[in-house]
Formats: sequence, structure tokens, C-alpha cells
Amino acid sequence: MSLKLGDYDYPLPAELIAKRPLPRREDSRMMVLHRNSHTIEHRQFRELKEFLQPDDLVVLNDTRVLAARKFSDAGAVDFLFLEIVGSARWKCLVKPGRKMRVGAKLTVDDVELRVEAVLPEGERVISLSEDIDLYAQGSMPLPPYLGRASDREDDSRYQTVFARTPGALAAPTAGLHFTDQILREIPHTFVTLHVGTGTFRPVHSENILEHRMQPETFSISKEAAEKINRAKRIFAVGTTVVRVLESAADRARLLKAVELETEKVEAQTGETELFIYPSFTFRMVDCLLTNFHLPKSTLLMLVSAFAGRECILRAYSEAIRERYRFFSYGDCMLIL
Repeated sequence: MSLKLGDYDYPLPAELIAKRPLPRREDSRMMVLHRNSHTIEHRQFRELKEFLQPDDLVVLNDTRVLAARKFSDAGAVDFLFLEIVGSARWKCLVKPGRKMRVGAKLTVDDVELRVEAVLPEGERVISLSEDIDLYAQGSMPLPPYLGRASDREDDSRYQTVFARTPGALAAPTAGLHFTDQILREIPHTFVTLHVGTGTFRPVHSENILEHRMQPETFSISKEAAEKINRAKRIFAVGTTVVRVLESAADRARLLKAVELETEKVEAQTGETELFIYPSFTFRMVDCLLTNFHLPKSTLLMLVSAFAGRECILRAYSEAIRERYRFFSYGDCMLIL
């Protein structure tokens, strides 16, 4: 186990960052990593169902990404609207921040915006001269490493085909590979976690224990909880589903204040700040489908907790040698 940030780094050739989605979602490659034997298979995502056994359940995140990015009318300032904090007041990420100090004003959709405060993490509290629909004609908040503005293709491809609960600022990218047909062929259910900036906030402290996740809202329906509790094995689609299920399991233990022979989850809505890194004990998730994650990220730490840091880094090295596509629009890894 390592708690040093530098131990979660790896060199990635820039050309392996997938800047665009493949023409067909299901054509992604899928590295299959067997945790116990440390062996690797190179497969296609559309073969996922071959790894399912009777009574397995695939759990997906049905959050829907908000078109939360807007530009000033002059085009010089980029706003990512994070959350409403009062009447006609929002918390935002702003680029470039130097143009938006306290008191600065400009217009978006002909509505005046004024900076009321600059928060410790760099976000701005913005007041609007009138309430407007900020998501009307907004654009998808693509990750900065894609190095481009979103376009019409991203409006559909940066959403999962099952996205139905609006609230995310980033896509649950492991779900982007699924099609309606593939879903019809596998046993599945949905939970919701609205992916916020906290999931992707860089870790700055060399001791990762000093990092704090920001709260993100999640929910589990009664129907989903019943299916999850009946399943023999849980296939979590993405790190967001892992955090939902493991947070729910932790909450159940705290409420009952006893060790449970069989882990159960209950229908609930809440917030999670769960930070998963090596030494974490997984209670709900048996298998994980996930994309390839950024160096030094909390997501890489989560998959390292699930499969072992050295095992993951060896798998990533092989993925680079085999020219897998990385990050949001990239290929995927199935960890068994």
C-alpha cells in the first residue's frame, strides 16, 4: 500500500488520449484484468456479457450531464455553472479567473453577471441581474484534456444512452460504451450519482490522506436496492457506481452498529464524500468496468484499491504498449 501521490503516476503519450468517440459505442476495446492471477485478456466491449454468470447484476449510473458551460457574450470568459446558491446566485468555475475578480461584471445571454466572492478553491459566486435558464443553449462541459470546445456530436455522445436524471457536470464515462441492445441482453439496474467537480479535482498533497473529496448527491431506488441485494455478484459500471454502493454499505453498518453477515443496501438519497484508496475494504462490488484514468487522480487510486496498485500500473503499461485509447472517450477495462 502506498499513500504517496507520486506512486500513482505513469507516463502517457499524448496521442493515446481519445479526443473523439468511436463511430459506434460498442466498438471500444476492453482489457480484462483478472485480479487473482494478474493475467490480462484483450477483448472487445461487446463481449462483456460473456463474463456474466447466473444471478450477476450490472449496476449503472443514470445521471444526465447538464449543458452547464456558457461563454460571455463577448466570448472572452468561460463559465461552468456548478450549483445555485440563492436567488439568481450561482457558484461557478471561471476561466480565465484573472478577468473575474470581486466586482467584475459582464453579460451572458444579455443578462448581467457580477462576481460577489472568490472562494478558497477558486470558484466564483456570481449574481445575475435576473433569473434565466442557464442550461438553454449551453454546451457540454467536456474535460479540459480534450483540448476543444464541445459540438453537436458531444451533445449525444457525452451522454449515456440511459441518462435520465439531470444533475451531472461530467459523464459517468464507463457507461458510454453501452447501447440499448446490449442493455437488453444483460441483467441490470440503475443508481444515480451526480458527478461533480470533486470527482476530478486534482490531488495536490503528496500524502494522499490529506486530500478531501467534495460531496456529491446520490440515490438508490427501492427497486434497485432489491435487485442489488438479491444479486450473486455486482458488476459496477464505473467508479461512481462503486462510490454509491460502498457508501450505502458503510451507512448501513453505521446505522445498525453491528457487523453484517451479508451486505445489504437500502433505498436512500444522500451525499457521499467517500475517498477510496488502497487499504479500502470493498463490501458490495465484485467486478468493475471502468475507463483508463488520469495519472495521480482519485479515480486511479480507486481502481488501485480494487485490483492492487502494482497490478493496475502493469496493466496500464500494457495498455499503452497495445495502443489503447485513454480517458473519457477511450477504451475500457473490466476488472474481475
